[in-house]
Amino acid sequence: MTTSTEAAQAGRGTRAEPAAGARQGLGARIAARAGGGAMRVFLVLVALFWLMPTIGLLLSSLRGAEDIAATGWWKVFTAPSELTFDNYQRLLDNSTITDSLFSTVMITVPSTVLVVVIGSLAGYAFAWMEFPGRDWWFLLVVGLLVVPVQVALIPVSELFGTIGIFETTFGVIMFHTAFGLPFAIFLLRNFFAEIPRELLEAARLDGAGEIRLFTRVVMPLGGPAIASLGIFQFLWVWNDMLVALIFADSESPPITVALQQQVRQFGNNIDVLAPGAFVSMVIPLAVFFAFQKQFVSGVMAGAVK
Repeated sequence: MTTSTEAAQAGRGTRAEPAAGARQGLGARIAARAGGGAMRVFLVLVALFWLMPTIGLLLSSLRGAEDIAATGWWKVFTAPSELTFDNYQRLLDNSTITDSLFSTVMITVPSTVLVVVIGSLAGYAFAWMEFPGRDWWFLLVVGLLVVPVQVALIPVSELFGTIGIFETTFGVIMFHTAFGLPFAIFLLRNFFAEIPRELLEAARLDGAGEIRLFTRVVMPLGGPAIASLGIFQFLWVWNDMLVALIFADSESPPITVALQQQVRQFGNNIDVLAPGAFVSMVIPLAVFFAFQKQFVSGVMAGAVK
């Protein structure tokens, strides 16, 4: 009798338990199917839609001014004979655009290198070195993150004019470096602080000083975060127009300002503006794709930590 009672109870318990599929909610079932073929097709379509302006600009840069004025860029799919590289030849012959590309490189590269180097040193100091007022200084750095660029334009312009670096390449570099450092220090300090203390102590026991510890231990481990910071800074400086419009030399402006001046002065020279805009856009894209593995590693490491 006891055996049959236990069997009946076990049977009732088995029947009462829902199936595994029934326990899954609607959200769980959607998430389980998100990696399927339909979702991949959807993501590909989203990526193509996101790239549509870039593709349109590329095809426009390969068409003549008359063709651009007459029809849209999608016309090339039915009339591929319209494609030509003459626009890029005119671009190379346009000294204003070529000089502006050189000026952009001369501003972007030093601004990125300075922010990465100074931010790495300061981030290591805030993470692993003891000095008076360290926490208060770090709070000041965090507070500077909320200061908008527009607030500093007038006072910094007066300061640069007083010391003689207004409308110079050096002044633009200093401005970008100053406003890029708070984010750089905040990002790298938090990343460096997650390095195991035992690893640093072991290096100190082996006789490593602070400089050797920073270059041989911290920098290799912080490579993904540093690469992410470098990409962010490079893209921000390269695509900037507001700071360049105010602080850059009017005789050798960056590419963003040069293209804006071309539109204002020669509104009908689309055959030069289209390839110039595409070159201005494709360079930061190339930099991003060249370091995308480090960028993704840095973002994922920061998310996990």
